[in-house]
Amino acid sequence: MCGICGIVGDHDPVLLERMLNRLVHRGPDDEGTHHDPGLSLGVRRLQVIDPRGGHQPVRNETGSVWAVLNGEIYNYRELRKELIQKGHRFQSDGDTEVLVHLYEEEGPEGVYRLRGMFAYAIWDRERDLILLVRDRLGIKPLYYSVQPGHAGAAHLVLFSSELPSLLEGLPGWTIRPQAIADFLSLLYVPGPDTIVEGVYQLRPGEALKIVRGEVAFWRYYRPEEEVPCQVEASQGDQRERFLHALRDSVQAHLVSDVPLGLFLSGGLDSASILACMREVIPGSIKTFSIGYDAPEDQSYNELHAARLLATHFGTDHTEAVLRPDVVSLLPRVVAGMGEPFADSSAIPTYLVSELARQSVTVALSGIGGDELFGGYPRYLGLRAAARYASLPVAMRSWIASCAAFCLADGSGGRDVRGRIKRFLLDGDRPLTEQYLRWTTFRPAGWEGPLFAEGLHAAVVDSAALRNLRGLFGQWPSQEPADRAMGVDLQSYLPDDLLRMGDRMSMAHSLELRVPFCDHHLLAFACSLPAATRLQGWKLKGFMRSALEGMIPQRIISGPKRGFMLPIGRWLREDLREMSRDVLSDETIRRRGYVTPAYVQWLLAEHDSGRRNFTDQLYALMVLELWQRQATQPVSSLPMGVVVA
Repeated sequence: MCGICGIVGDHDPVLLERMLNRLVHRGPDDEGTHHDPGLSLGVRRLQVIDPRGGHQPVRNETGSVWAVLNGEIYNYRELRKELIQKGHRFQSDGDTEVLVHLYEEEGPEGVYRLRGMFAYAIWDRERDLILLVRDRLGIKPLYYSVQPGHAGAAHLVLFSSELPSLLEGLPGWTIRPQAIADFLSLLYVPGPDTIVEGVYQLRPGEALKIVRGEVAFWRYYRPEEEVPCQVEASQGDQRERFLHALRDSVQAHLVSDVPLGLFLSGGLDSASILACMREVIPGSIKTFSIGYDAPEDQSYNELHAARLLATHFGTDHTEAVLRPDVVSLLPRVVAGMGEPFADSSAIPTYLVSELARQSVTVALSGIGGDELFGGYPRYLGLRAAARYASLPVAMRSWIASCAAFCLADGSGGRDVRGRIKRFLLDGDRPLTEQYLRWTTFRPAGWEGPLFAEGLHAAVVDSAALRNLRGLFGQWPSQEPADRAMGVDLQSYLPDDLLRMGDRMSMAHSLELRVPFCDHHLLAFACSLPAATRLQGWKLKGFMRSALEGMIPQRIISGPKRGFMLPIGRWLREDLREMSRDVLSDETIRRRGYVTPAYVQWLLAEHDSGRRNFTDQLYALMVLELWQRQATQPVSSLPMGVVVA
């Protein structure tokens, strides 16, 4: 795992050092640079594969091709052996060097041979070409900005693993107004855009090629291409194919020259990974969980299920029972993300990463299992909504109006009241709109203006929401739940969960691996229609059935679990004073994003318990904290986040 950055075009060499200084947390073990006229590459390295000899950047035998890599190539040993047989000479035992020799053999198309999580840059001096590539599902990040040249000069291209690093080269950067609106709707800024004007992310499965100053894009992978490969098979054959694909992925993700472990939430995904790890690791397996000690937070506590799994599989289990100082913790989490991000799961992910880093350098996680195998209630909700749509619209509209007055909001966690209310409120809408309303966060009930006048004038109909509607309609299936899973694979998974997992683990110099995001396992999952994945009208019904006998029955039949937290209560208690300060009328007016009256309404309704506005309030707090940090010099950021 590393942080990479680079500059293409005429530039001050000192800029690369400034960019690298913002990536120290991603790679505290080593630093490397390479400079050619009009080109600089930099890397901060976390030593995982070939700790002694894996220094980057790497080059080919003649020094005409150079590469830097963030991530891991899990099949590098097989590729290395093949390339040696073809006459290539290696100077290390690391995975990065495979990239330069594979590029010599197959050019940019060599990416099709790679299995792993990666964002890399390849510099071909003889062709005056630089290639930037991001992995198929977007596990590893890569940001870039193309600045127009002056007086006929070539473009200046900056790229980096994280936004704060890239912004070192853009001293006059500005916030993109549309991104504020998108963030308040989704709790993240969806790619390929960012919060900053003129700065973008490579899409999952995308490459950017710069040849003699000319920029071109290439989308080498799209998950929807896996769907037409659906095959008819018996349930027994499907189970065997699933277990083979899962075991193969987990084993590939165990390639490491340093200690590794597992985030153990007590849910189905981490349990299945642990079962596969135990089949191939006879010795100690380190597992990590967190929970909360307050009696009122026990509905969020996953420690009992995690302990059951740790005992069943005989792991070396470490857990932290917390009542964290969330007032001091929240700014560190915001700084670790480096951009506005309001999925509150970032907080427990930050904490469990901190816990794991005390004893391992690499940790596996169950991220991706829900999107592949149907783990979210909205998938069942859409299946039910398709049947509910057979009722007359007038009847559904009447039921919706009754639900608005008769049903209270849910309290968060696993409370189903809110889900039932949302289902009935939106039951008279088209399925696409129901999906959007269930996955966005504009609250119902506010009758005044939401956006302040300046932002309202700058914001048009959300391109992000139009894109989600397009993804829902384009997924090659007539089953609404299939379409929802397809949308989540291309939006929520890379832009929320994987972004969060990468930043919160890397804030502690921990490499996070995600076996469910292996493209071979994804191909199998896409071969199953939603009716199979949600077998028996159960979340992950197929997966639960396939894992019978491998993990304890209590886990198979248990509810969805994950690292959750009681932030709704915290906003009424622990974070009450902080929220009033951060969201004061003066601050809200100064920023000019939303109206003070709207914010005061959110605070009053949430504090009274009449409504649950956890997500909306947390998003506004994160946005303000991020903006305060983004305008500070590096030396004044929270300690231990990005400062060497």
